[in-house]
Amino acid sequence: MASFLSYTLISFYFILFLALAGNSNGSYSEELSEGIVMKQTEKTTHLHFYFHDILSGNDPSVIRIAGTPDYSSFGDTYVIDDALTEGPDPTSKLIGRAQGMYAVATQHEMALLMVINYAFIEGEYNGSSISILGRNLVMNDERDMPIVGGSGLFRFARGYALAHTAWFDVKTGDATVEYNVEGALGGNGAAAEMVDLTFALPPGATTESCN
Repeated sequence: MASFLSYTLISFYFILFLALAGNSNGSYSEELSEGIVMKQTEKTTHLHFYFHDILSGNDPSVIRIAGTPDYSSFGDTYVIDDALTEGPDPTSKLIGRAQGMYAVATQHEMALLMVINYAFIEGEYNGSSISILGRNLVMNDERDMPIVGGSGLFRFARGYALAHTAWFDVKTGDATVEYNVEGALGGNGAAAEMVDLTFALPPGATTESCN
């Protein structure tokens, strides 16, 4: 009798353990219910800034870390920590840094693979960033690259960035690139709204002044 009771209790606890284990997703993941997910709202954000890619001088913001020894640039890879400013002048107000890398990913045309975080350090978006992963056809007047994510207020961001080379030095490779970014980001329960975050140019400055 005691043996049968012990066997019954062991079987009961074993079945209970399996049931509890089957309902657990583990400590590293948790599925959100549809109701929670649907509470996320979005707002469309427009950002306008300038990206300064500096290879020359004693303090470059771009470093070549890999490449072939021949004259082909295919495979050349660079790590960057470029300034993002309100206006086209490198001395205009600093609003963030572009940090990541790009590589020449084509053999017969000039196109870069861009893997870069654009981290903002000014205003409402201080501490937030957007991430761009895409193809940059640098010889085109305007290039379209996807936003694949972000952090802070740009968490779950998606959208696109339009890049236009405002100035380029053929001898040094230094460049100033104008960015217009349109993106949708997850909200905190507030109603969806349109927000224009275009940074104003300094008095008298124009895009054409950098050409």
